[in-house]
Amino acid sequence: MAIEIVKPGILTMVRDLGRFRFRRFGVNPTGAMDPLAARIGNILVGNYEDSAVIEAHFPTPEIRFTTDTVFAVTGADFSADLDGVGLQNWRTYRADEGSTLSFRSRIKGNRCYLAVAGGLNVPRWLGSSTTNIAAAVGGFKGRKLSAGDRLDVSDGLHAPPLVGTAAGPSIIPQYHHFPTVRIVAGAEFDGLINESRRAFLSGTYEIGERSDLMGFSLIGPKLETVGNAAFLSSAVSFGTIQLPPLGDPILLMADHQTSGGYPRIGHIISCDLPLAAQLGCRDRIAFHLVDIAEAHSTLLQTENDLKILRAACRIRSV
Repeated sequence: MAIEIVKPGILTMVRDLGRFRFRRFGVNPTGAMDPLAARIGNILVGNYEDSAVIEAHFPTPEIRFTTDTVFAVTGADFSADLDGVGLQNWRTYRADEGSTLSFRSRIKGNRCYLAVAGGLNVPRWLGSSTTNIAAAVGGFKGRKLSAGDRLDVSDGLHAPPLVGTAAGPSIIPQYHHFPTVRIVAGAEFDGLINESRRAFLSGTYEIGERSDLMGFSLIGPKLETVGNAAFLSSAVSFGTIQLPPLGDPILLMADHQTSGGYPRIGHIISCDLPLAAQLGCRDRIAFHLVDIAEAHSTLLQTENDLKILRAACRIRSV
């Protein structure tokens, strides 16, 4: 069993939920930009949630199935179709041997995911199959996918999938080109001068051209901290908002470094990371400050929704 890359798209690669437990050695996680979409796709097709999937950006790839395969497309809506027949995201389908998955246009979002029943059978490095392009390790030969690449599909299903299984609307992220995302205060949030604190929480920021999977440059109100004291490098994570000396914030994304020497003025809460991860150049974003308790509450609600989806998929497959 395998899938074959007919056309590679601009940036198509193997991802999973990330390579954790090695950040103290400087190894960054580099997991899926939209981990919720990757998890839902895997649940729908009966895989473990951290199974390897394809992450595709627009312009998109064209992918051929070399054998009958159950699959789901999640994340960004790129108008997926199978042999010319339109598909819905967040739903399982069966592809016949020789069928081709393609995408017609970008409707909403910037990164979609292809999960195939059984999961992609690619080597694991430090416990993960995700691609780290900068280090040229993990995924498929440590690089983005090219035309002619064949990726084996494992037959080790966690649960047999059913065609037509779909995620409910309550768990599907509401992507938007201008979301307001919730943040908790970073360790250096109180170091912002009052005017900058107000501007940060009431202004809007545009995703700049100098953005990539490591971080989004944010163009908007310039911010200033009290004094310019030296700052020791400290741990950062996916969703950390740093403030360099010139006053333009940087939002760290999935391929972020493991530590940084700029003030950390905020962190996007886990449940809202997919909304930020689906943004592209010239999209906009705003921030709403919440406390840790609300962040935990929304995370628990999301995990509970995923638990219900897992149970529903298992019941349907019995």
